Amino acid sequence: MSAADRQFVRIGGASGYWGESDMALPQLLAAGGMDYIVFDYLAEITMSIMARARAADPDQGYAGDFVSAVLKPNLQAIAASGAKLISNAGGVNPQACGAAVRALIEAAGLDLRVAVVSGDDLMPRLGEFSGSTSMDTGAAFPELAKVASANAYLGAFPIAEALRRGADIVITGRCVDSAVTLGACIHAFGWTRDDHDLLAGASLAGHILECGPQATGGNFTDWRAVASTLGDVGYPIAEVRPDGSFEITKPEGSGGAVTVGTVGEQMLYEIGDPKAYVLPDVVCDFSAVRLEQTGAARVLVSGARGRPATDTYKVSLTWNDGWRAGALWFYVGEEAADKARSFAETAVGRARRKLQAMKAPDFDEVLIEVLGDESHYGSFAQRRDSREVVLKLAAKHQNRLAAGLLLKETTGLGLAAPPGLTGFAGGRPKPSPVVRLFSFLAPKPLLPISLDMDGEQIPLGCENGQPFDRASLAREAPPPVQGDDLVEVALVRLAQGRSGDKGNNANIGILPRRPEYAPWIWRSLTEEVVAARFAHFLTGPVERFYMPGTGAINFLLRDVLGGGGVASLRNDPQGKTYAQVLLQTPVAVPRSIAEAL
Repeated sequence: MSAADRQFVRIGGASGYWGESDMALPQLLAAGGMDYIVFDYLAEITMSIMARARAADPDQGYAGDFVSAVLKPNLQAIAASGAKLISNAGGVNPQACGAAVRALIEAAGLDLRVAVVSGDDLMPRLGEFSGSTSMDTGAAFPELAKVASANAYLGAFPIAEALRRGADIVITGRCVDSAVTLGACIHAFGWTRDDHDLLAGASLAGHILECGPQATGGNFTDWRAVASTLGDVGYPIAEVRPDGSFEITKPEGSGGAVTVGTVGEQMLYEIGDPKAYVLPDVVCDFSAVRLEQTGAARVLVSGARGRPATDTYKVSLTWNDGWRAGALWFYVGEEAADKARSFAETAVGRARRKLQAMKAPDFDEVLIEVLGDESHYGSFAQRRDSREVVLKLAAKHQNRLAAGLLLKETTGLGLAAPPGLTGFAGGRPKPSPVVRLFSFLAPKPLLPISLDMDGEQIPLGCENGQPFDRASLAREAPPPVQGDDLVEVALVRLAQGRSGDKGNNANIGILPRRPEYAPWIWRSLTEEVVAARFAHFLTGPVERFYMPGTGAINFLLRDVLGGGGVASLRNDPQGKTYAQVLLQTPVAVPRSIAEAL
């Protein structure tokens, strides 16, 4: 019986980033019944690393462990299972990845067809887009000579076409993370570009799968409930139905958990505006999505809505902006944080005097960050008296030697520092490139897409869409609440949360533990309150979005990550800790709710 005639297609999520454990594929194959297994390897940082690898070796620039650690030891089992594999492991060099996979299949004597999707790489045509401006800030296009990579986020229909033509393994370059799942569903159910709600539903399924075990207990607010089983964590499985709804589960007997909380946190992860999550194939509205626990490790997800696809692709470009250098030091003893800052300030002063003597420009940026004295909490820190701290001292400069000068002066100060300093083991770190992200929009009709089916080149033409105005959307808010007998409790007692990055912006999703908590959380967590919590990092505005389906609130903090990714000097350049900071915020609730907690 074909997947189109079944109640659902079964899709396993086997990878969430480049470096993910290789335990997922054997686990999912052993679980059985897989129609598709999908792998997501790419992020902005990953693309910059792959671009440097390709520059050094034209046969590199893809996720090599997809070939060596995932496929090679499991190729016979993959062939026997009948499951189709879909992966964006191609990175900035999908053709080279495809060639490596085909060589592996040939050596094993198997008959598996490999398709490679091309069209995302804009480097050969970069000058055509040099008049584009940043979609986030309006900044001008970087100098062409400094650009390392430029890749459009392609969608799912080329993947579906590869499957229609008989591909067993589909490899892409830069596509949106959820496209590997959506492409499978388009093929399985015969959906068209006009099936907007269905496309949005399967895109959400892909979004849940795309970070692997983050949907099954990883990075979970209530981590103690799953900590003892994470060594054998189950990777997520989506059973997607023809109506676009789906259930999330995991292999029987595996660790972790599948609950409304674990799935809900992942739903909120890095989606920005939940009414306008823009993907190449559909503009998703997740605001009314409902989550229902249907079994011990099963959650039903429904209610996603979609609007027509836009007429542009998002393009992520990485470019080199000088050099960075940094090191970690440790201080132990009374007044450890003050000693660490004094040591760092003295080292920076020495380095700056040498730059002045050489008539060289000052550092572009200097970071002195102390971990252990709650500096991530800014003015809301509760204690500053830790006797053990970690100092991060880092700087940026357009000149490589000048960037390294700070490390030289810091090391040279070791015997003239306040007492309690350690961390001298090993060699001095070397400067590394500052890689910045620049995102812009490219018209879809300018980007032809093609397939390579085992050497046969198949042009797919260009895609289209229509303009989309986010400002035109109607917005919901919970009903207003008020009361006299209110007490404050920490947000974490009322909600779960997860955070992450989009370039230099951070996303914090807050999921109420009970629906009746949502209006009280909304009342206390205003945009101004959240801005104050992150005032020590924040240079842009805060946007707040309500999701009536779950009562969740999504916050988008703009210009808050110090450049984000590899461009940021901070210990948390991706906003991964921000939910933990926000969850300590006091929320006023009726005394009856507080006592019930």
